[in-house]
Amino acid sequence: MLKQNIGKIDRILRIVVGAALILGFFMNPDASMRWLYLLGIIPLVTGLMSSCPLYSIFGISTCPMKK
Repeated sequence: MLKQNIGKIDRILRIVVGAALILGFFMNPDASMRWLYLLGIIPLVTGLMSSCPLYSIFGISTCPMKK
């Protein structure tokens, strides 16, 4: 399992943006590049898992420091 490396604000933003993009996929059926809305799956899943593989690769963490 991946280590948690996404903070609360980052997580909320990812979930909102991901859900909005997926909603756009269903709300805009006539768009020529409609499949790009499906990229919203990535921030949605990483937000729900509280872990981002790219953050792990680059050693980034938006989680607050543990005392």
